[in-house]
Amino acid sequence: MFARRSAGLVGALTLALALTACGSSSDSGTADTSGKENGTRVFTADNGKVTIPADPQRVVATGYAVPTLIEAGAPLVGISSWQRGEALMSDEDLATYKKLTKVAGEQAAETNYEAIAEAEPDLIVLGVPTPVLGDIDMERLKSIAPVVAVGPTVPSQWREVSRKHADAAGVLDDYDEVKAAYEAKAAELRKKYQAVLPQLKLGHVGAYGDTSKGTFQREFGGSWGTSVAQDIGAVYYGKVKKAGPGSQSVSEYPSIEELSDSLGEADAITYSVDPDGSVPESVQYVLDSKLWKNLPAVKKGMAFPIAYTEAATYGDALKTLDAIDTSFAPLLDR
Repeated sequence: MFARRSAGLVGALTLALALTACGSSSDSGTADTSGKENGTRVFTADNGKVTIPADPQRVVATGYAVPTLIEAGAPLVGISSWQRGEALMSDEDLATYKKLTKVAGEQAAETNYEAIAEAEPDLIVLGVPTPVLGDIDMERLKSIAPVVAVGPTVPSQWREVSRKHADAAGVLDDYDEVKAAYEAKAAELRKKYQAVLPQLKLGHVGAYGDTSKGTFQREFGGSWGTSVAQDIGAVYYGKVKKAGPGSQSVSEYPSIEELSDSLGEADAITYSVDPDGSVPESVQYVLDSKLWKNLPAVKKGMAFPIAYTEAATYGDALKTLDAIDTSFAPLLDR
C-alpha cells in the first residue's frame, strides 16, 4: 500500500514512514505457540496480540507483505497493488502477482472490504506502518478474519518486517532459504571489497527529492539507498541535522544550494537509479547541478549509481547486491 516514488506521492509516503510507529514486537520471535493444539497460536503484531491459524491456508496480504509472501510461496488468495516492486520481482513472482486478485490499491484507503470478504481468507496480513492503520476499518477487517498488522518505521526495517510477515503466514522455511542466499552473497562481496570500501566516507543521493521545491534527498545509514550497501561494508558518514521520528532519522531534504555543505566531505557518493538504469528526475536534478560537478568525489570519478534501492525482500536485495557489485567494481582497479 505504498506507491512507487513520485513527486506527487513523496509527501504522503514520507509522512507515513516519518510518524512514530508503536506496538512493534521484538525481532527475536513474535509467535506464542500456546494454543497450537487447537490449530491456533498467538502472534504479537503492531495491532496487539492476535490469535491466528497455526497453519494458514488462505491469506490476504497488503503493502510490504505482498512481495515477501509471494516470494516465500504463501497460500495467497488476494493482495494489494504493489507497483513499486514489480520491476524487482522475478519472472515467476511477477506472474503470480499479476494473476492474484487485487483487493486493495496502492494506498491503505483503497481497501476493498467486499473483495477481501469474497476471498474468504483465514488470515489477513497488513504490511503498512502503524500511522496508516488509521485509514483502515480494522473492525470490519477483523469481522472477516484475524488481522496481523506489521509495518516498518524506518526503511531498513524491511528485514525484520518481512520475517514477521513470513512467520505469520507460516512460510518461514522458504523465507529463510532466500535470506541465507542473500547473506552468503553479502559476505562474498564484503570480502571482495574489504580492502577498499570500509575506508571510504560515503554519501548517498536518494530518489525522494522534490524538484518543485528545489530540494534533494540526502540519505544516511539505514535508509532506502544505503542499507544494503552497508551489508557489504559501505560506511555512510554523518547524521541528520534535525532528526525526527521514522525516516526523518535517516534522511533529510536540503536545498540544492546546500549540496556542497552536505556532500563535500564524501570520498565517494552513491545515488539511486531506476531498475533499468535510468536516472529519476529528482536525482537528475542533482546531477545537472554545477555544485554536483564541483564536488571532490565527483571530480575524482567516485560517484556510483545504485539500482534496486527499493528492495523490500531478500530476493529483491539480491538484485541490489548485484547492482552494487557492478557499480563498485572500478574501486578494485584504483
